[in-house]
Amino acid sequence: MQHDTATNTPLKWSSFDTRWMLSLFGTAVGAGILYLPIKAGGGGFWPVVAMCFVIFPMVYLSHRALSVFVCQANGENRDITYSAEEYFGRNVSVLISILYFFAIFPICLAYCVGITNTFESFIYNQFLPLLDSNGRLASFIQSIYEPSMQGSVAHLLPLWRAILVFLGVSAFMLIMLFSEEFITKVCEWLVYPLCAILFIFSLYLIPHWSLGSLSEAPNIKEFLTIVWLTLPVLVFSFNHSPAISTFSLSVKRTYKEYSVAKVNQILFRTATMLLIFVMFFVFSCVLSLSPAELAEARAQNIPVLSYFANKLNNPFISYGGPLIAFLAISSSFFGHYFGAREGAYGIVRKCCKIAGNENPNLKIIAISCTSVMYIVMLLVAYINPSVLGFIEDLGGPIIAAILFLMPIIAIYSVSKMKQFKNLALDAFVFITGLLTIFTVTYKLIG
Repeated sequence: MQHDTATNTPLKWSSFDTRWMLSLFGTAVGAGILYLPIKAGGGGFWPVVAMCFVIFPMVYLSHRALSVFVCQANGENRDITYSAEEYFGRNVSVLISILYFFAIFPICLAYCVGITNTFESFIYNQFLPLLDSNGRLASFIQSIYEPSMQGSVAHLLPLWRAILVFLGVSAFMLIMLFSEEFITKVCEWLVYPLCAILFIFSLYLIPHWSLGSLSEAPNIKEFLTIVWLTLPVLVFSFNHSPAISTFSLSVKRTYKEYSVAKVNQILFRTATMLLIFVMFFVFSCVLSLSPAELAEARAQNIPVLSYFANKLNNPFISYGGPLIAFLAISSSFFGHYFGAREGAYGIVRKCCKIAGNENPNLKIIAISCTSVMYIVMLLVAYINPSVLGFIEDLGGPIIAAILFLMPIIAIYSVSKMKQFKNLALDAFVFITGLLTIFTVTYKLIG
């Protein structure tokens, strides 16, 4: 067993634990945090307070259950897909792989929309005012926007949006040609400066806080509905499940029979860090914007930083906000695209094997999957659906199915998992997971 010193007890905190806590924290903090205030703050201040009490146990208990799901599988190198196959069989594992793909790929689509709209908003609201209003370039830029639209809600004409989409999405895909190790290192380098900047931005907003919303609260039914319908975006913004499989195997190799206890310790501290950091940012944004302004930001389909860049008369925010949004969306896109790509390859490979082809052509699979995903990303970014809609209707609910339901089902159906039963906590995780999924049904019938 590896420890920092010979006197360390198995559960004494070590540098290994710190590295993983920060890695999990970095996995969770990405572009999702830029959209969470827009959804969470729509009902005012007090529902956000309630969300803090709900999301912490949801995040900690669900990720702990998923980590145990991986740790209890045979061997030290069996990731989540192998664990699912060991517990549930090959056919069910294919279904789980499909769910995992559809939990990740829609987020890639949302980020393609987000990055396009961030650039579009920046060109009109920050770049255009820099130009001489009588200059040819300024006149040209004004001419490629909808003439009937005014101010910050102006949109590019269809042809120019298509060009912007093609350039943006193609640039993302070209970057994916670099080695995976290089891209993941760059993303890791970006995460911590981004976190520092977002924290500084949260502090910067304090003088802009309006405390009038503290005296306002919706009625009980509306209050509970607001909290419930925000669950998918909350789950998405705190989600670090893409790293849980690798994390669990690393802890398992290092701490052996103490792995479950160490997983609990690291995940508890990670959830605490996320609660403080993410919700402070949300509170700062919510107290600085009215519900009407948050609704306008949602209608414009832009990150909250881009909205602040258009609202605040501050050069640093005007130009730094869109840049931070761009970096956050880019780093999140690359991380999610790796998972989506591997998921797509895996689904096709498993389906080929089920159909009787035990040795499918991996190069053809890679080219076909990548081409289809690229075309879909171009189309969706051009159509410009709601980013929050993707998170609410696809990303959040499907993540909840894998993160909240699958491990609990395993605890009560797999013999080696039954030792981890805790009826009250398991019921909380399972019920909140169902509530997150049922938000889609409510929106359909509402």
